[in-house]
Amino acid sequence: MALYYEEETPFEVDFDAAAVADAVIGQVADMEEVPYEFDIYVTMVSDEDIHEINKEQRNIDRPTDVLSFPNLDFEVPGDFSLVEENEANYFDPESGMLIMGDIVISVDKVYEQALEYGHSRKREFAFLIAHSMLHLCGYDHMEPEEAAVMEAKQKIALEALGITRED
Repeated sequence: MALYYEEETPFEVDFDAAAVADAVIGQVADMEEVPYEFDIYVTMVSDEDIHEINKEQRNIDRPTDVLSFPNLDFEVPGDFSLVEENEANYFDPESGMLIMGDIVISVDKVYEQALEYGHSRKREFAFLIAHSMLHLCGYDHMEPEEAAVMEAKQKIALEALGITRED
């Protein structure tokens, strides 16, 4: 896996955010048995910036905590069989790596939601990475059953890394 981590807005925390992102993405990829080496992009932005992206990309005129931009079109979440059929669309021709997609996180929401939910910024950040990575693997939470699957997978991934609400 190649993680491209960028802070467009300073993210001042007491942990190595890029290392946490790398660990969480790796854990979810292992759980989902991603069969390829892959590239993934994580960008930290302000509420103002994520509001603008949300408005432009999703036609939703408000900030959000995380946006996921998957590069893959899944028929079934976590089923990577479609990748080989569309190799030209999914792999970087130079590196040969699968391009999973982009994760954009609001720094402001990490701070705000950690306080609101009574856990650390590290836990909130890790949760948003896990949540978004599952979206990049084809999962959604529009229906209660889908949400339950995502919630269970997020919990398993974070617990496997020892990242709990008590952190």
